[in-house]
Amino acid sequence: MASIAAHGQGAALFTEWGPWQRALRAQFPLIAAHPELAYLDSAATGQKPQPVLDAVQGQLTDAHANAGRGSYPWANSSTALVERVRDRVKSFLGDPDPERSAVHFTSGTTEGLRLVARDWLAELLADGDEIVVPFADHEANLAPWLEVQRLLDRQGVRIRVREMPYQTSSGDYDPAALARLVGPRTRFVAATHVHHVYGGNMNVHLIRRAVGPAVPICLDAAQSVGHLPVSVAELDVDFVVFSGHKALALPGSGALWARQTRGPELRPGGWRGSPNTTGIASLAAALDWLEAAGTDRIGRWAVALAARLSDGLRHLDAYEVLGCQRSLAAEAPVQQRCGIVTFRHRDIGASDLGFILFSHGFMVRTDGHCQAGAGERTSSVRVSLHVYNTPEEIDRLLTVLASLT
Repeated sequence: MASIAAHGQGAALFTEWGPWQRALRAQFPLIAAHPELAYLDSAATGQKPQPVLDAVQGQLTDAHANAGRGSYPWANSSTALVERVRDRVKSFLGDPDPERSAVHFTSGTTEGLRLVARDWLAELLADGDEIVVPFADHEANLAPWLEVQRLLDRQGVRIRVREMPYQTSSGDYDPAALARLVGPRTRFVAATHVHHVYGGNMNVHLIRRAVGPAVPICLDAAQSVGHLPVSVAELDVDFVVFSGHKALALPGSGALWARQTRGPELRPGGWRGSPNTTGIASLAAALDWLEAAGTDRIGRWAVALAARLSDGLRHLDAYEVLGCQRSLAAEAPVQQRCGIVTFRHRDIGASDLGFILFSHGFMVRTDGHCQAGAGERTSSVRVSLHVYNTPEEIDRLLTVLASLT
């Protein structure tokens, strides 16, 4: 993602796209009902537009039944819904060869990553093999791979888990170092599309070039699907896992997209049980809504808001902004934060700062943000933005933060 300045964004973007954004914001009932509050926690979960709520009610009141377990019309309708939404996920991700891929519905990103680990990767690895995984991203994108290592170790199979290398200056992955790390026994690489703390697009498009054409790549897209365009054709990855609730659908919904070209076909083990048809219906409606709104515009709006916030924070000496320091200014020539800005006050603890901010009407995340072991260990405040947020909210937030210096 290029910088705000390169897109001619900033104040001009807010003016030009203001009517578009206001029309979309009005479709979120909870946001519209509380104009005095600013919801700044979309990396944790997104708010739901009215068409998603309508789809949920319609699924429950028009023809609700279990999918794949009956031959009467309501059951057939639910079964058709599940299969239709599999195709919808593929098209939303820009799948260039949908006949050679599969979509498995999950409860969210965490379950999807564990599904890849338990039911695919564990069967692929042999003694002496290596995998490369991130140690400073979300814990959900580290724990499953370490679980596989422990599982195989109990079976007498020794694998090596290598740490994904990062660039010290920016916090992005280091493709050059990764290329040197990959060897003939490298069987798998796990990566994150957008970092859930630093907000950076992790340059995943460079990972394929670094690891070569044969190594499977699993992508945690929890902070990108629903926030910016995601194209599996451009990224050339083998698995994309995301949570529905972060993409404006219901909690308990998610999807795992799997390409069937590198390694064996992923076949989920065990008895799968009843699908979450209500969540799946909400996911279809959310993807439709996002596509109609324009994921590119949504992403650029969130980037512009984050740049406005980071630019303001860099002038406040009481605050430390986490992540790349070269991208704080609104006119920075490097890529800027994808709607996520995380910071600390040098004297006020994160939890206390969160309470203070809520007293002024701001809802933010305050803790360690589930970051894995090699990441930040001190709590911080995370502001995460979506299309329903406004530049006026950012300006109000900066005014309050400035009063605490």
